[in-house]
Amino acid sequence: MFPVFQPESPQAAAMLDVFVWVLLISAGIFAIVTGLIVVALWRGRAFAKLPTQDFGSHRAEMFWMVGPVIIVIWLAAISAKLVITMNAVPKVHQAREAHADEEITLIGHQWWWEVRYNGSGIVGANEIYLPVDTTVRVKLQSADVIHCFWVPQLARKMDVIPGRDNYVWLEASTAGAYQGRCAEFCGNQHAWMNFKVYALSADDYAAWEAHARSVPGMSEEPAAVAGKELFFSNTCVNCHTIAGTAAQATIGPDLTKIGSRKEIGAGILENTPENLRHWMK
Repeated sequence: MFPVFQPESPQAAAMLDVFVWVLLISAGIFAIVTGLIVVALWRGRAFAKLPTQDFGSHRAEMFWMVGPVIIVIWLAAISAKLVITMNAVPKVHQAREAHADEEITLIGHQWWWEVRYNGSGIVGANEIYLPVDTTVRVKLQSADVIHCFWVPQLARKMDVIPGRDNYVWLEASTAGAYQGRCAEFCGNQHAWMNFKVYALSADDYAAWEAHARSVPGMSEEPAAVAGKELFFSNTCVNCHTIAGTAAQATIGPDLTKIGSRKEIGAGILENTPENLRHWMK
């Protein structure tokens, strides 16, 4: 089944409800119009010449006008209510004077997603972590061209525009992994610009946050030392950050915790030692 039909957040469920109502009403209108066409064809099949024309009545015209007007107004009302609900600040955030430290900044690059947790200072790439049943504000920014943030099971689409901050509320009702995509063509590798949202229980999220905030020490193993020398002797250092070292560039993804990420290259490969070697080659 398509993820968009499997909502896992109140926002996604509300969008699906509106979609189902619009679909049912549209199907009803289609059935009525199709039925009238079939009746007209059936009744007129025996006419050898054009039948006498009946131009109807004012009462009939009013009936056919009032019905569609009521339907359109009702659809506009439920759509407007949905938009207002999606943009409303949750009560838990209204109760606080400032919640900028609790939000996530997501920056779209060609062709990956930079994830910054404003409160903790954690920096990641292509993987967003949040606690279950917690509404998190995501600030959307672009480093280059227009992208589009979309997690079908959790939230609506929102454009990511250079020079402009857009916001979207992100929440998951159930722990799990939710596929996200860039929904705006942004260049040759657009189709590979994926990301995932991982919703964790409160304890699991606290454990993940503690691990993500720690700065790993430098291993003295020969392979690790050789890897460090290789990294700093090539152009890797010009694009990437590794916390606790002189590598502090921000052109490419932060590689500090690359070993703990579940996927490589914005979801292209599972992050295994073999795949990582293949990717680096």
